Amino acid sequence: MELIINLSALLFFISEIILFIVKRSKAKEVKIRKDKSSMLILWIVISVSIFCGIYFGHLFPNSREFLFLVWVGLGLLFVGFAIRWAAILQLKKGFTVDVSISKHHKLKDDGLYKNIRHPSYLGLILQFLGLSLLFNSWLTLLIITIPVFLALAYRIKVEEELLCSAFGEEYENYKKRTKRILPGIF
Repeated sequence: MELIINLSALLFFISEIILFIVKRSKAKEVKIRKDKSSMLILWIVISVSIFCGIYFGHLFPNSREFLFLVWVGLGLLFVGFAIRWAAILQLKKGFTVDVSISKHHKLKDDGLYKNIRHPSYLGLILQFLGLSLLFNSWLTLLIITIPVFLALAYRIKVEEELLCSAFGEEYENYKKRTKRILPGIF
């Protein structure tokens, strides 16, 4: 079981590093870039949260092992992975790891984007929730998921400001009929 957990966590980190390297916006294609350090903040929060979550999780583990949490964690990790990559593939060249609008950018409002504006972030949240559960510690769950969610909330705010300025009324109408992360809720 530990091998599955370690390989799953490794798959997550490798996929995010590949995205970080491959999906940065190209200077010659960028129309507007306003990241406001959100990518840097996100990477710092992720790194610190995971380190602290694992450290304190080992210091204060659950009093007994909840094997079902590990299975739920693996399930959430893979569902999150599938949602995140489906969202990225649906955006094609429109997806970048830095908050930017390319010269040929079009607003995506179908597929996964029909009901929620940020399905890749939903996938990422599910991945971190799943990753947290793999460590079988409620403390790790809190230490990892809360700061990452707050950093993602900031990034969503930055991204939505840029999308509003780039697409104007079209984006405002899109916001009225969709939610940020969870259909009908948030």
